[in-house]
Amino acid sequence: MRELEELRGFRHEVGPIRPPSEGGSCSLLLRVVRNCPWSLCKFCYGKPYGRGKFSLRTVEEVKEEVERMGRVVELLREKGEEVWGLLSSLPGESRGALHHLLSWFSSGSRTVFLQDADVLLMPTPRLAEILEEVRRRLGEMERITCYARGRSLFRRSVEELRRLREAGLSRLHVGLESGDQEVLERMNKGLTPQEVVEGGRKAREAGLELSLYYILGLGGEERWEAHARNTARVLNEVDPEFVRVRRLVPLKGTPLFREWREGSFRLQSPHAELRELRLLVEELEFSGRLCFDHFANPFYLTPGGPRWVFDRGYGGYRFPSEREEVLKRIEEGLEREEALYVSSASLSVLETL
Repeated sequence: MRELEELRGFRHEVGPIRPPSEGGSCSLLLRVVRNCPWSLCKFCYGKPYGRGKFSLRTVEEVKEEVERMGRVVELLREKGEEVWGLLSSLPGESRGALHHLLSWFSSGSRTVFLQDADVLLMPTPRLAEILEEVRRRLGEMERITCYARGRSLFRRSVEELRRLREAGLSRLHVGLESGDQEVLERMNKGLTPQEVVEGGRKAREAGLELSLYYILGLGGEERWEAHARNTARVLNEVDPEFVRVRRLVPLKGTPLFREWREGSFRLQSPHAELRELRLLVEELEFSGRLCFDHFANPFYLTPGGPRWVFDRGYGGYRFPSEREEVLKRIEEGLEREEALYVSSASLSVLETL
C-alpha cells in the first residue's frame, strides 16, 4: 500500500545515551539538541557523545520528525500488523528508526525523553513549541523528560520553567554529581552547589519533577567524607523527587582516568564506597526516592552470578520511610568479604579492553 511504502524512507535521529529509567521501549527518544555543550568534566569529558560539537536542532527539523512519527502512529492504529510485517524488508537505517517507534507504541506510548545533554539551552519559546507539537501529534503523555545541566537550570526563571511545564515537560534529569565545592572544582564541573540549590528550587516551584545524580566515590580516598556530607546538605535543601546513585568508573580517554592511572587520584575500595554511602544516607533528610538503577552500582560475585547490594528498580527507596532498609543493606554489604566485590577499578579496566 502507498502509505506503507512511505515507511521505507522513514528517518528518526536518536542520540547515544539516555537515563536507564527512560530506556528500552519505555520512552520515545526525540533528539532536540546534539551532544554536550560543556564536555570538560574530568570524569565524563563528553565521551558518551564522542566529544561531538554541541548544536541545537531547528524547530522545523524536529517538528517535521514529530509529524512523521505521528503519521506512523496513525498507520499503526489502522494497520498495525501490516506495519510490523514490513519492518524486516526495510533498509537498515529506516528499520532501526521504525523499530524504536513501534516498540514504544507497543509498550503504551506514554513517555518521551528529549535528547541530548542539555535541552534547556534551547530558547524557551522554541522548546515549548516542540513540546506542544509532541502532544498534538502523538497525544498526551504521562511524562516528558530531558537532561539539563545545573547551570542552565539555574539561569532559567521560574516563569520560563513554568511555561515549559505547561507545554508538557514534566521531569528534569540533572547531574549534581557532588554537593562539595572542592570536588566540583577538581572535576571541572562548571557548577556550584548553590546554583544547583537555587535552580532546583525554581524547578520545584514551577511544578517540574527533579531527578538529581550523585556519583559515589567522586571525592576519592581523600575527600569522601566532605563529598557525602555536602551532597546530603544540597539534596536536603532541594528536596528532589529522585536521587540517583552512579558509581564512579573512570572512562578511558578522560582526564580523571589519566589522573587515576598516574596516582594523583585514588579510587575507593568497595567497602569504602559503602561507608561513604552510609554517611550520605544517615544525613539525608528529604522526601523523595533514592535509586540505584545502574549496573555499575556496588555488586559482588557468587556461584550463581552477580548480586547487587541494592534493588535496581527505577522507583528506588522512599525516604524517610525506607531509610532503615537502605542502611540494613549497607551493613549486610559491609559484612560480606570485600574480595568478592567487583571494584570500580576492575570495571574501568574492563571498559578499556
